[in-house]
Amino acid sequence: MSEWIISILLLIGGFFVLVGSIGLVKMPDFFMRLHGPTKATTLGMASLLTAAMIYFSQLQTGISAKEVLISIFLLLTAPISGYMLIKSAIHHKLKSIERTSGKGNIEDDV
Repeated sequence: MSEWIISILLLIGGFFVLVGSIGLVKMPDFFMRLHGPTKATTLGMASLLTAAMIYFSQLQTGISAKEVLISIFLLLTAPISGYMLIKSAIHHKLKSIERTSGKGNIEDDV
């Protein structure tokens, strides 16, 4: 039964990582491209790490601390790095296309 759960989590994780990577390449401007790695790829990596936690918990007693630490690190750093990239793009007045939503919410960078 646990092999099925691990397999499903690996497939879901691989799908989200693939979708995030394709989004990184195919989106038209920087602001839209940022959603691929910060949203879908983070969710995919969380699914892959959950599968690894289940697998390694069967081989040894208890939950593997490595996967837990990697998950916490990814879930904390992905939104912060995305925010810093957006602030840098706004500061450098990077152009965006008309379809980019949220441009009216951008504050003037002093």
